[in-house]
Amino acid sequence: MKIISKDIKKGFVKIQVQNLDDLWYLSQIIDQGDLIKGTTFRKIRIGDKDDRNTNVVRKKVFLEIRAEKIEFHKYSDILRVSGKITQGPEDVQAGTHHTFNVDEDTIISVQKQRFLKYQIEKLNDAAKENRLKVMICVFDRESAIFALVKNYGFDILSEIKGDVQKKDNPGQTRATGSFYKEIVSQLKSYDTKYCLNRIVVASPGFWKEYLLDAFGKDEIAKKIISASCNSVGESAINEVLRRPEIHSALAEDRIIKEANTVEELMAEISRDGCAAYGLSMTENAISIGAVKMLLVTDSLIRKMREQESYARLETMMKTADSMDAEIHIISSEHEAGKKLEGLGGIGAILRYKAQ
Repeated sequence: MKIISKDIKKGFVKIQVQNLDDLWYLSQIIDQGDLIKGTTFRKIRIGDKDDRNTNVVRKKVFLEIRAEKIEFHKYSDILRVSGKITQGPEDVQAGTHHTFNVDEDTIISVQKQRFLKYQIEKLNDAAKENRLKVMICVFDRESAIFALVKNYGFDILSEIKGDVQKKDNPGQTRATGSFYKEIVSQLKSYDTKYCLNRIVVASPGFWKEYLLDAFGKDEIAKKIISASCNSVGESAINEVLRRPEIHSALAEDRIIKEANTVEELMAEISRDGCAAYGLSMTENAISIGAVKMLLVTDSLIRKMREQESYARLETMMKTADSMDAEIHIISSEHEAGKKLEGLGGIGAILRYKAQ
C-alpha cells in the first residue's frame, strides 16, 4: 500500500492500493460512517427522463460517500464500499447510493472521526515495502502442494502429481528424480513471479532430502527452509506454520504473530486464568477495564456488519482502545483464526480475572 498523504490526528489518509493484501488491510481500517472519496464509474442519465432520446452512459466521476457497507472476499479481488453520496458533480444526485469497487491501483481517501491504535498499526504494516513473501511446499512421493502465505492466511496455488510406485513394479520405492526437478522448476517459477523471500519445503519422513539434492547449487537454494510434516494437504500447511524451526525465519510474518496470540489466549482459558471469550463475557470484561489484549476475527466483523449489529462490536473496540488495550484482528482463513471462531470469534486476555 502506498500512502500518498495522511494526517492521522485529523483522521485523514489518502492511499493507493498495490496488491490483494492491501484490500484485506483496508477492509479492517474502513468503518461505517467514514467518508470515502475517489474517482469511480457511475451510470449517468443524459437528457430528461421523459425524453425518448434519453441515454444512460457510464461516466468517470469524482465522488464522496459515507460508508455504510464494507465487503471483502479474497476470491473476488475487490473491496466493495457502499454508502450514500455526500459530494459529487451536478449531474449526480446527493443522497443516492453508490458503491466504490476498490482493486489494485485504486486511489482513495478515507476520512474518519479518529483512528484507533490497531488501525494505525495496520496502516503502517500495509505500507511496509519489505514485508516477507513466503511460499510453503508440502510434498511426498505422490504429490506436491504449493501455497503462498498471505496476511489473511494462505492461498493454495497449485498441486502436481508424482510418478508413484506401481503394483507391478515393487522395486520402485520413490518418485522419479524428474518429479523433484519438476517441484524445483515450479518453485523457481513462483520465485520469479512473487519475488519470494523464503521458501519452506516440508515432507513426511525423508522425502525432503531428495528434493534438497535436486536444488543442487542453484541460487534459489539460499531461500530454502526445510521442515517436517505428517501429511500432505491443507492441514499440513497449518502444521508447518507451527513448526519451531521456521518461527525465527518467519518472525515478521503476520500469520505467525496471530497464531502465537491466539495460542496465548487458549493457554489462559485452559488453566482458567485471565481470559474472557464470546461477546457477552468479553463485553463485560471491557466494561470494567480488565482487558489487556482484545482478539476479534475478521469474519465476526463481517458478520456483524451484514447483520447491522456492528455498532455493538465497534463500541467494544473503541472502549478497549481508549483503555490502552492491544487490539488484534485475526484472519479466520488460518487455523488460529478458526480456533478463535470456535470461541465466538472474540476473546480477551485480561489484566486480572473479571468477576
